[in-house]
Amino acid sequence: MKKTCLSLAALLMLFSCQVDEKSTNSEARVSKRSCHTQEVFERQLQENPELAAKMNQIEAFTENAILNQSRLVNGSIEIPVVVNVLYRTAAENISLAQIQSQIDVLNADFNASNSDYNLVPSIFSGVKANVGITFVLDQVIRKSTTKTSWGTRDAMKKTKSGGLNPTSPTTKLNLWVCTIGGGILGYAQFPGGSSATDGVVVDSKYVGVTSNTGPSYPYNLGRTATHEVGHWLNLRHIWGDTTCGSDLVADTPTHNTANYGVPAYPHYSTCSGTPIEMTMNYMDYTDDRGMYMFTTGQKTRMDALFLSGGARFSFAQP
Repeated sequence: MKKTCLSLAALLMLFSCQVDEKSTNSEARVSKRSCHTQEVFERQLQENPELAAKMNQIEAFTENAILNQSRLVNGSIEIPVVVNVLYRTAAENISLAQIQSQIDVLNADFNASNSDYNLVPSIFSGVKANVGITFVLDQVIRKSTTKTSWGTRDAMKKTKSGGLNPTSPTTKLNLWVCTIGGGILGYAQFPGGSSATDGVVVDSKYVGVTSNTGPSYPYNLGRTATHEVGHWLNLRHIWGDTTCGSDLVADTPTHNTANYGVPAYPHYSTCSGTPIEMTMNYMDYTDDRGMYMFTTGQKTRMDALFLSGGARFSFAQP
């Protein structure tokens, strides 16, 4: 297990996850997740040079809350979700049932009621956590578009760019569903960024639960949104975005780098102490069927956002 170490790059990053495609066919199965953070990081830094100080303040608040073992008064948070669907084709205009399946996955994953939670190895049983955050579908907004892809420059979040402005972003989680392009599954904005672009984006092919034989496999169980909402709630990638890096959580093992597919257990790190890597953590890059837990440390980190003075305190108000 590890202590924390913070870099400017880690603070400023918005996280986006992409996959390497086996062909240019948009329906082709993809091989593995990979990260597309540098472009977004550089753009955010250039557009808002004050972001570094703001993120440092959030991190200081989080560390103080952890040190003082601060707790939420009611112990749970309910987050309304606005789903913004931008579609050109019928396939992109995903059904209400598909959207609800994604909300159901988020609720299961963040409340330790997912059916694969019992697969967590015994070595991690003492740190596996019920985060206790509930998501409620607030509304679905749909908009037809002629765009074939949206990229990662937040165009889908802006009405003036043909997208949809966020709805009440200080009290509701906005989820944009569209074709991102470039093999990208989704990306999220860290707490501390502009409310005008706050939220999560997931490619329409990877929203909710789909067939094991369809083009979304092996990202067909709604875990892309779980991973991205984790970022929205201030979690880093478990390997800290560098070799043997820190995710700022004390109870997750130090990982060499991202893991892909479904690694056989136990998968040992070659970092100091050679710990068994927590490849089943939602903040790794494994296939959807290979990730099924958060830790107590990650829960504490997320909870800090909703304390008085926290970056997402507005979501905790009645």
